[in-house]
Amino acid sequence: MQTRKPLQAKAGFTAKPASPLDQIKAQKKALQAATIRALEKARREAAEQGVDLSEWENEFIEGVSERVKTYGRAFADPDKGAINGTLSLRQGQKLKEIRKKVQAKGAQKHDEPGEE
Repeated sequence: MQTRKPLQAKAGFTAKPASPLDQIKAQKKALQAATIRALEKARREAAEQGVDLSEWENEFIEGVSERVKTYGRAFADPDKGAINGTLSLRQGQKLKEIRKKVQAKGAQKHDEPGEE
């Protein structure tokens, strides 16, 4: 079928595309949110599995979360991590170690014979 009416743009297509600067800002915010979610997930999983994190590990998670929320990243020296990253290489490594610790202790709990 053909029509002689001109095509009209729908309401959703009239918005201007985001500028490159706006896209970069949106990516940074998304990365910050993902980092905060990962930190909170580590804390939440530890609580759910009954794993007691050390005082240092709790302070690490709190401090890094606070710095990411306040400054957008948790380290000042650009040589210590990715330019657009929110965590330094060492901070990322420590977060992985905490998550592995929680997963290992959680797996041990599930492997232990229970009362029947």
